[in-house]
Amino acid sequence: MEERSGLSRRSFFGVSALGALTLAGCGGGGPTTPQVDVQVPQALLDEAASLRGGSVGMLSQKLYSETANQALDKSLQAFAQATGTTISNDLVSGDAGDMVAKMHAEVEANTTRDLAFVSDVRFVGQLHNLGDLTDVTDVVESMRGLYGEPAAEAKNYCVFDGRWFAIPYHFIGTGMYLRKDWYEEKGLPIKPYYSWEELRDNALEVSDPAKRRFGWGLTVNRSGDANGFIANVINCYGGALADNTGTKVVFNSPETVEAVTFIGDIYTNPKYQPMLPPGVGSWTDSSNNENWLAQILGLTLNQYSVYADSKTKNNPVYANTHPFNGATGPAIDKPIAFGQSNSFVVFKGAKNPDLAKVVAKFMVGGSALLGVAKGAPCLVNPAWEKVWDSDPYYTSGDPAFAALREQTRVQLPISTKTGYSFPQAPSPGEQAATAAYLLTDMMQSVIQGTKPADAVAATHARMVQVFEQQGYKQ
Repeated sequence: MEERSGLSRRSFFGVSALGALTLAGCGGGGPTTPQVDVQVPQALLDEAASLRGGSVGMLSQKLYSETANQALDKSLQAFAQATGTTISNDLVSGDAGDMVAKMHAEVEANTTRDLAFVSDVRFVGQLHNLGDLTDVTDVVESMRGLYGEPAAEAKNYCVFDGRWFAIPYHFIGTGMYLRKDWYEEKGLPIKPYYSWEELRDNALEVSDPAKRRFGWGLTVNRSGDANGFIANVINCYGGALADNTGTKVVFNSPETVEAVTFIGDIYTNPKYQPMLPPGVGSWTDSSNNENWLAQILGLTLNQYSVYADSKTKNNPVYANTHPFNGATGPAIDKPIAFGQSNSFVVFKGAKNPDLAKVVAKFMVGGSALLGVAKGAPCLVNPAWEKVWDSDPYYTSGDPAFAALREQTRVQLPISTKTGYSFPQAPSPGEQAATAAYLLTDMMQSVIQGTKPADAVAATHARMVQVFEQQGYKQ
């Protein structure tokens, strides 16, 4: 995969029977990895005993916190040393747009790694539809005895025809963030959630370009964050990309047109210009993080990466951040917020699937996860119920943990007035359409002058092509 040229391969070799490794800082002026004594449980040492001398190739979806990436490496190193095995780990960006195609090509060429962890919402459905994944139901069932139930959303995105094809690794919450100090200055309420219209109006109210205060820190440029923003507004207005089965495109609806009109107005109406930060039209996924940490934004939507950064780097914005679970719209009176999990998949053609499964079992809990979680606070969270209670860090380490844990066990599905229920059935068509940035391209055309109804109709036609390429006749 091309990402190897830009990111180092991390290889960890089993040289002893050590069962623990302290995660220490790497030096050189880089980020300091949290001090966690990584223990390999005896049950997993026993399970891996017959696999001593074996090796595993692993692919990791790059975490936004380098400290967390280092902690993950150290956990793999502890496992390799304790079990006398070898693990090679490569990092890949989940926002590259061609990750699934490259993984599939490796499976087809019989050059695949043994396992990877990827976003279940974005990638597992596509990989399963391509026939690239191994059934891991036996692993998940055995883990239930150790860790309790996995996050509610994982039961939707990792299960196909009653069988598990991905193992939940860590939970990533859905988050929005606003500057509570700016809101308080203007006498605006601090609430558990707001409507999209309230957020727009409040963003304008708190903006003051002369003070470098820009209330609206959301982009519609090609990025994962923009995809999430656009899709959420459409869903809250009563639209959807596909029906609840995930097989039929239903994008071209009055509700979708209304949502796209609302979004387009924010970026084209001179009234809202004062609340838009400079360059927002060309932002990438890291831009809202950077601008939030620069303390010039009043609102942004992001995974908890930006929250983690502000905490670990002692940025003053952390104390002024109000995290909340999302927004509402005309079709729903509560946020559509259930998060996602980075989940392990074992590829067909894996050279050592048995060892790969033991590695996955090790990484999801205990001290192996704790170091990664502390490296990315509130971004990396337990995906399993009992892991939440395994260490005081998860229960009292940050005020946001309570809301994050509630996301893992929210009652699903969440239904809109128009009959759509979320999460919908895993849809390779929807995942492929989103990865192709059809939503952001649509919004760019609206900003450039295309009528929302025409932009929606054109995007619907493009989605039909994508779904049919995935095998769903429209």
